[in-house]
Amino acid sequence: MNEQTPHTPSRRKVLRTTAAAAAAGTGIGIGALGGPNAQAAVAAPATSPESATAATPSATARRRLGPTMAGVPFPGRSTVRVALVGLGNRGNGLIGLYLALPWVRVVAVCDPVREKAERAAAKVVAAGQAAPALYTNGEEDYENLCTRSDVDFVHVATPWDSHYAIARAAMLGGKHVGVECPVAMTLDELWDLVDLSEQTRRHCMQLENCCYGRNEMRVLRMAHAGKFGRLLHGAGAYNHDLRALMFSPTYYEGPWRRLWHTRLRGDLYPNHGFGPVANYMDINRGDRAVSISSFGTPALGLAEYREENMPAGDPSWKETYIGSDRTISLVQTAQGRVIRLEHDVSTPHPYSRVNSLGGTRGVFEDYPARIYLEPDHKDDQWADFSAYAGEFDHWLWKDHANPPGGHGGMDYIMVYRLMQCMRLGLPPDFDVYDAATWTAPVPLSHASIKAKGAPQEIPDFTRGEWRKARSGVDSVKPA
Repeated sequence: MNEQTPHTPSRRKVLRTTAAAAAAGTGIGIGALGGPNAQAAVAAPATSPESATAATPSATARRRLGPTMAGVPFPGRSTVRVALVGLGNRGNGLIGLYLALPWVRVVAVCDPVREKAERAAAKVVAAGQAAPALYTNGEEDYENLCTRSDVDFVHVATPWDSHYAIARAAMLGGKHVGVECPVAMTLDELWDLVDLSEQTRRHCMQLENCCYGRNEMRVLRMAHAGKFGRLLHGAGAYNHDLRALMFSPTYYEGPWRRLWHTRLRGDLYPNHGFGPVANYMDINRGDRAVSISSFGTPALGLAEYREENMPAGDPSWKETYIGSDRTISLVQTAQGRVIRLEHDVSTPHPYSRVNSLGGTRGVFEDYPARIYLEPDHKDDQWADFSAYAGEFDHWLWKDHANPPGGHGGMDYIMVYRLMQCMRLGLPPDFDVYDAATWTAPVPLSHASIKAKGAPQEIPDFTRGEWRKARSGVDSVKPA
């Protein structure tokens, strides 16, 4: 399951079972990825991204099929029972974060590569827990895992094309589910996850969202305290040189990630940048993202890298890359604010998520972190952001000053807080509406680039609930 090229049968099975939901709106679709040997050849979907126009009917709110999930608490429990689906680079690295929490039990693991599942199970046993059940019988064995009665939460860390199907199976099986980004790849899939969350009363959440970084949480609290005045603009990005990894024969299980650059022209990974800025601006909690306009450069970087590094006869030579080397998107909010998103994984540059916020009283910019606020600063010179740590660091970072795990500890903070909410019966800090909003730029940026930058409507996945203020990542410490 994890990091293998998804194959067509799984996709067809999902589409057959969701035809009724898809009929509610003709969304921007993508073709199923081919089998493990597939390269540039792609089965043409009913609605191809290459034929997409500026019209996006699925942006229109669909009829609600169940009560809102905004602010709905988890049922409290003394122990949270977790299953992990996908045990490659990302999934295998997450197990230790769950095992570090004494009230969490890892009860099942799933990956079609049995060695990966066994490696994960060994970690669970070494931590003093009972051996988890293994699900390794092909790429759809997650369906059997999702029928278990002793699983509360499913963590999905698989290739992107399988995210929707596994999240769907988890909710239909009565489980809350968290999905690595992006949570799905089309507007219809995003709407279907929203509908399923409301119908099943199970939360579906976007994980690896970069909202729990120390800087991000400090800026969030400062924004809510009014330090930036009235908010005007923000920016976020995923600028990360992945060329060597995407062409590596061992890092990913197959070429699935590189193949997305043969299918979509837009922002393939908006969540890291969009999530934190959406929190600063209370998107879905008083404001909402209403439209996106995207522009993309030519796709040159991957082909150049291939020419310089890949031998003649390598399967990658059959691929034609269309994904823009750099995508720049402008998101407009209902309150008139502007969010800039960037995506670039195909050219050489240092890592950056940009992470910027500006208002009527000043601005913060990250990479490196620096700040300028009135009346604190008056010399037009960047100031030391660490000076605000004592007053504005989030309680999670005060309680966990040196967290383990990837992304500078933010992964642990996210897992800790999510499991804490499940254990104590609190609403999650982020929900299916956030997942859908943060992921919508994937299909919509592609459509906008195809339409020469024409704005694309971002759906109101909350169906009007965004107008109501409610809590989010800037949470109050439980008693």
